Amino acid sequence: MQKNSKDDTKKTRSELHKNSRKKHKKIKPWQVIVVIILGLILAGVGYAARVLTSANNLLSRSYTPIEKKVEENRHIDPLKDPISILLLGVDNDDDRQLDSTRTDAMILMTFNPINKDISMVSIPRDTYTYMSIPNQFEGMTKINAAYSFGEAEAAIDAVEDLMELPINYYITVDFTAFEDIVNAVGGVEVDVPYDIKEQNAKGKFVIDLKEGRQHLTGEEALAFARTRKGDNDILRGSRQQELMNEIMKKAMSIGSITKLENIMEAISGHFWTNMDKQTIFKVAEAALVGKESYDIQNYIFDWSGFNYYGEDMVGLNDDSLQYISHKLRLSLGLDEPDERDEEGYEFQTNGLTSPKNIPNDGMAVWEE
Repeated sequence: MQKNSKDDTKKTRSELHKNSRKKHKKIKPWQVIVVIILGLILAGVGYAARVLTSANNLLSRSYTPIEKKVEENRHIDPLKDPISILLLGVDNDDDRQLDSTRTDAMILMTFNPINKDISMVSIPRDTYTYMSIPNQFEGMTKINAAYSFGEAEAAIDAVEDLMELPINYYITVDFTAFEDIVNAVGGVEVDVPYDIKEQNAKGKFVIDLKEGRQHLTGEEALAFARTRKGDNDILRGSRQQELMNEIMKKAMSIGSITKLENIMEAISGHFWTNMDKQTIFKVAEAALVGKESYDIQNYIFDWSGFNYYGEDMVGLNDDSLQYISHKLRLSLGLDEPDERDEEGYEFQTNGLTSPKNIPNDGMAVWEE
């Protein structure tokens, strides 16, 4: 483990942590949950709103605009223009009723309907970064605190500063919806790669899944998505992607008005967005036209962990931050292609943390 010493003050902040490793924290199910709900909103709900009064009412209740974004987005046509969406999973629900809500997941997505490109990256919740929320907070703290200071607008500002790109829209969801959504589509069938024993979300009993093709309820699907045992982050991501695809397939194939109503009920009161109905209709239309040809890229930050005054923090590797920011900016038409976009290029990090994510008082203790 890195030690602080007098000599440390003579080194650059990057040199202080060059050999620090990534810390693997417990993977939350939010990445798959939020993307699933996004898909349902953009596709299933977008379609249903054309035929169901309940869906129209749902979208109207969920519309929560951000004043400065209304003007910024006024001339955007999602059928022709690339857009960015920040997906926020919040750590509050009907059972917890927390006074101060933080984001349990932040996923930044870009969507380019012309290039048929969707890019996304999950931002670690403990990323240590600067934020400025008027009359609330200014300084360095964990990025997941932004929502507690100023909800979606503050979260957007923090991510825009970190990633150096504009964010057009947000979608916020809470934890309650996931199991209800899976149950609303009648459950899903997935290939369970090995026997899984995982506590249910409330920690009251164990979910026992056997290896092989299985039909999962909402509670079982959540256990399938969140388990950490038996594989690594890459395989876990693949498993969650399979689950997301199966839920989307079931949602898109539903012909029953009753089941559509069930989906509306599952989502109602559990998501908020600054996309109005017409925007959702257009994004859904763009997503559904030639959807098989879309190139979907899921990027993962390289990062290092450190302890700062007793709290675990995350510092993103500087070259990784720049690379992923470039890829998302490229999708938005804000960057020109360079050597990093040439065929055969493989990104490799040098392990140096971004100055954006390092305390400047020399008190960070980097992990081995």
